[in-house]
Amino acid sequence: MEILKVENLTKIYGKDGNEIKAVDHISFNVEKGEFIAIVGASGSGKSTLLHLLGGVDRPTEGKVYIDGKDIYSLDNDNLAIFRRRQVGLIYQFYNLIPILNVIENITLPCDLDNNKPNENRINELLYTLNLEDRKTHLPNELSGGQQQRVSIGRALITNPAIILADEPTGNLDSKTSEEILSLLKLSNKKYNQTIIVITHDLEIAKQANRVITIEDGKIIRDERN
Repeated sequence: MEILKVENLTKIYGKDGNEIKAVDHISFNVEKGEFIAIVGASGSGKSTLLHLLGGVDRPTEGKVYIDGKDIYSLDNDNLAIFRRRQVGLIYQFYNLIPILNVIENITLPCDLDNNKPNENRINELLYTLNLEDRKTHLPNELSGGQQQRVSIGRALITNPAIILADEPTGNLDSKTSEEILSLLKLSNKKYNQTIIVITHDLEIAKQANRVITIEDGKIIRDERN
């Protein structure tokens, strides 16, 4: 089942002869349950691509379909709602709310949607992420790895169509990075969660089912592991 379809996606910055094509007419499809790594040198356009896939930024041209929905046909308000419900975002620097505890950070997308989170789902995530004894802690009372686990929980809480992770281990030591990678793989297997990871870490790329290599805003390789 196709969960993501990208058609002729392009993002141009600048104008009047100073244009830079950060993403240059990219097209590809993703099946539900795939675990994909997007790799490339700094400045290759991979993070811009991720933001376009997640509806964080609008393209200059092209289309992105998530679970059959043309996301850029939506106005900004409806796109924000769709993104909150159907796209789980994980960032390098966690982006947790400092005044909210672990449970409150994880359930934030539900609260923003005025939906009562499922207690069984919360407890399952806390157990899976090994955060059961940290559920009332604030972010500044957690290690970097624990904070990233919270951000993974926040991304998973709504059962999104797709999870997008931008250098999720880039701020962590090697041991903690392995733990975070294991959790992403677990969510991929346990929940059949579709995951796309932007990374420069070849060890992460080796663990993915599929590796897409970006150079100068274009896909130069698309290989299955």
